[in-house]
Parts: sequence; structure tokens; C-alpha cells
Amino acid sequence: MPESKSTPERHFFKPGDRIFRVPRVTSWQILPTAIHHPRPRGISTSILIWGFAAIIVIGAFLLLLPISTESGHTAHPVNALFTATSASCVTGLAVVDTADYWSPFGEVIILILMQVGGFGFMTMATLFLVAMGRKIGLRERFLIRESMGVAKLGGVVRIVKQIAIFSIIVEILGAALIYLSISTHYTPGMAVWKSIFQSVSAFNNAGLDLFGHFQSMTGYQGNTLLILTTAGLIILGGISYMVIADIARVRRFARLSLDSKLVITTTLILLTAGTIVILLTEMNNPATLGPIPLSQKILNAFFHAVTPRTAGFATLNIGNFAVYSLFFTMFLMFIGGASGSTAGGIKVNTFGMLVATLISTIRGREKAGAFGREFTTQQIYRALTLVMLSIGLISIIVFVLTITEKFSFLQLLFETISAFGTVGLSTGITPGLSIIGKLLITLMMFIGRVGPLALVLSLAQHQQATEFNYPQETIRIG
Repeated sequence: MPESKSTPERHFFKPGDRIFRVPRVTSWQILPTAIHHPRPRGISTSILIWGFAAIIVIGAFLLLLPISTESGHTAHPVNALFTATSASCVTGLAVVDTADYWSPFGEVIILILMQVGGFGFMTMATLFLVAMGRKIGLRERFLIRESMGVAKLGGVVRIVKQIAIFSIIVEILGAALIYLSISTHYTPGMAVWKSIFQSVSAFNNAGLDLFGHFQSMTGYQGNTLLILTTAGLIILGGISYMVIADIARVRRFARLSLDSKLVITTTLILLTAGTIVILLTEMNNPATLGPIPLSQKILNAFFHAVTPRTAGFATLNIGNFAVYSLFFTMFLMFIGGASGSTAGGIKVNTFGMLVATLISTIRGREKAGAFGREFTTQQIYRALTLVMLSIGLISIIVFVLTITEKFSFLQLLFETISAFGTVGLSTGITPGLSIIGKLLITLMMFIGRVGPLALVLSLAQHQQATEFNYPQETIRIG
């Protein structure tokens, strides 16, 4: 058999590059060969996961102290763990009423947990290190950048400081407005404390409150100032500081980044659609919007379009919602707020990008994009992975809950999505969950807070660039 011809050796180089040799390749050798670029050592996402876990454990331990309860007795360990997780993951689900069960000391612990959880572990750790005079290393800067979605590595510590200052200013202003709206209902000292707690909880999209008796804000359906202030704090906390800073910097929609445009556009569409759907579906429901005047109907419908994004406050009894209203609310809870914000869910950035990709596909465009910009293929893959894994996780938890709990499938599905989206809305079944049910919802709250971010960071770190493509084949679809 004659010897196969081979290509001669060649040397390739350009100024600044190392010279390397391409070996002889015969016709029978398999081509092409993958050339993997060396990548820097990945930044471990375990720091985020174990950091949040440590915060929850410390919070649960403090809530177990007898001084943390109104009765002076030690709280049940599962209830303490559940509450610490709900506060740290800024969810808002509660197995015991915050105002009635926990003492002022316990309420302060919950407030601190909400603030830490809203800032995020890396932000709080950075602020702590800066306050201690420690230098922020490259590893920490990478984590901060990825957790906040910042494009550049430089200036991340400065951004963290700006986020802290902005958050405190907004919470103080929010507390002042809330105080004006409830000052006539409580003593001055109690009104101040409740206002601060409500403002911090609303801005961090936590959903816990001090109004007592599991009533949330149902006793303030006609309090326009309280409702609009709380809604404003939820929106500001849920669209992220990066979007707000982008708006303040360019002040023109056309000049905003693609990320900011997607967040703003998707948020406005969801708020408008949510208000209309809740208003129409609950308009004549005697247990929700039916008995109140039209102006209050619109106000409360708007609030219940805001609160699933992912705050958890309620001016209407969620358990009395019609089935279709509950279904739409679950849709809003699953989406959540913006990446890098205090909100949970799959994020409006992810949802907006997937919708834009869907529209581009329907229009026959080869490249998906929006507002004159294209999405990278890797981002679309990550978004799809995040959504499919989220749906799978919710399905598994709901399946187990249907075995361990006595409530209806719809109630359990609503509770699970609320926990995953770190929302805190409930049809009223949270206190009645079994020990297993409480632990499963606790796990879901934790995963819902750190899981999406950890997943995206992990996908980004393990992405490998290769200089070859496999042969393509067609798959039958539809």
C-alpha cells in the first residue's frame, strides 16, 4: 500500500507570539484537533454558598436564645432555622408571626439578617474587610464582579461602597415616609421601629413585617402613602443598583446598556400586565377587590403586580384569590426581579433575553438580540439551563410535598415557587407545614437565593474555548 502524502512542516508566528510547530499530519489522521486555551484558575462559588449558610446558622443560633422570643422560651429549632433562612434569603415566608412571636431582640436579629441577605454575602464581606482596613484581593474582586454582573474588574470595591450608601439613604427616606403613614396608629417609638423594619424589609424584597397576626398589609388597603412607598422601595431594590446608576449616568433610554434596557422594558411590561390581570380577575371577588372603591381596586391591583417581584407583602388575602389569579402570580414570582438586585427568581434579564430570542427565531433571524444588539450564544445557553433546572427543581420539591403534606397541589405549588423566587407570598399554609415540609421549603429558599447565581458562575467558570466544530446534523422538531 503506497505511503500517504503528508503536509510539510510549517512555522507560524507574529510579533509578540511564541513560535510553535504544527506537526506532520497524514491523510488518515483524525482532524481537527482541539486546541484548549489555558484559563486562569476559577473562582470558587463555594464561598458564596458557605458564606450564606454560615449567616443562616448564626442567625438561627441567635433566634434560639430565650431572649429572642416574646414568651422567653426557646424557639423550636426548625422554626428558628426557617425564620433565619427566610430573613437571610429575603424571602418573607413565616411559620410564626414576626411581631407576635419574636421579642425586640429577635426582631433586631431578623432585621440584620434581612439587610445582610439583601446586600449579598460578597457585598457585606467586602464592606467588613474595608471597615477593618483589609485589602480586597483579586479572587474577591472576581467574585464581586460576577455576583453583581459588573463588566469590568476595576472599581468593584467603589461600586460596593456606592451600593451601601445608596441602600441606606433609600431605606432612611422610605422609613420617614412610612412613619408619616402609620404614625397615628402607634406610639412614636413603636411607629419609628415598625417604619424602619418595613423600609428595610421592602427595599431588600424580604416581605417580613411587624403588623402582627399574619395580616401583612391587609389592614392598610386604603393607605395610599404606605402602599406606594412600599411599592417604590420594592421596585428600587428589585431592579438593582447597576441599572439605577446607568439611568443616572446617561439619562437617555437610547444610550442605556442592553442589560438596563431589558430590565426596564421587561419590568414595565410585567408591572402593567400584572396590574391589568389582577384588576380584571379580582374585580368582582367579594373576598379581595370586590368591596373596595375603584381607586383602591387599581391601587391594590398595582401593588399585587409589584409584590410578587419578589417582596411578599400583601394588601389582599392571597388565599382568597381565584385560581387564575394565583397562576399568574406564580408566573410573576418565578421571573422575579433583576440580576444583582435584592430580588430572586430566574430574573427579568433572563426572561427578557429568552423572550427576545423567541421573537428573533419567529422572525427568522439567524442571530438573537434586542435593541440593535446581539446576545452571545453562551448567554442564551446559560439562560435556558437556568430555567430548565429551576423548573426541574420545583417539580421535584412539589412532588415530595404532595406526599408529605395534606394541602392541595395548587397550594403546594404556590408555596414552592414563592420559596424559590424568595417572594414570601403564601395562601396561608406555611404554619401548617410538617417538619419535613418546613425543611424542604427552607432548602428551597436557600437554593432560590444562592442557586441561580452559583449556577451561572459555575457555568461561566467551566466554559472552555476550543478551535474546532463538530459536524452538524439536523434534529426533527415539532
